[in-house]
Amino acid sequence: MLSTGLPQGAVPKLVRPGPLRERVYEALLELITTRALRPGQHLVESELAGHLGVSRQPVREALQRLNTEGWVDLRPAQGAFVHEPTEQEADQLLSVRMLLEAEAARLAAAHSTPAGIAALEELCTKGEQAVADDDVDLAVATNAAFHAKVMELAGNVVLAELAGQVDRRVRWYYTPVARQRGTQSWIEHRSLIAAISSHDEQRATAIMRTHTEHTRQTYHQREEA
Repeated sequence: MLSTGLPQGAVPKLVRPGPLRERVYEALLELITTRALRPGQHLVESELAGHLGVSRQPVREALQRLNTEGWVDLRPAQGAFVHEPTEQEADQLLSVRMLLEAEAARLAAAHSTPAGIAALEELCTKGEQAVADDDVDLAVATNAAFHAKVMELAGNVVLAELAGQVDRRVRWYYTPVARQRGTQSWIEHRSLIAAISSHDEQRATAIMRTHTEHTRQTYHQREEA
């Protein structure tokens, strides 16, 4: 049940004003992305409404939208459940991510500035500390911020928009392997920063490809680990 399935303090506060259905949608999507609501978990409208402090109508609308986007499965006579991604779905998403981020790394190396490098180094230090503190949530969030910064430094608006469309799903798949990737992920980030800083487009591309491939492989191996 939801009442026992959410960690203490996991439910985000809804910010008003603004379209309530949009706020509820964003809150539920964040809970799913961070896996506070786990794949396969039954989502009861009344319980969600109670946790979020709203009526059932915006919750119902949000669940319908999440179903359309593939985050939630609506099953006749059973209700709503968090989608359980297949290995094929994960593989396809992470493969597309590899292509987008490898190109972003190349462009970032071509256009890097001292300020951009400093921002990457700051995020890397923050991520390393999160790993040392075994703060998985912070490590995942910082990892996402690091990759978003590389995308920003690339300076390609269309590429950034495409990456933005898969960002949350990448976080969804990365969360269960964040601890396993651990320190090695940030060692790879340090190597990437060095390549970008030296404007080595070829090396930055290769490092990002290897980095994202490691995450893809780790995801598929997670149950064995």
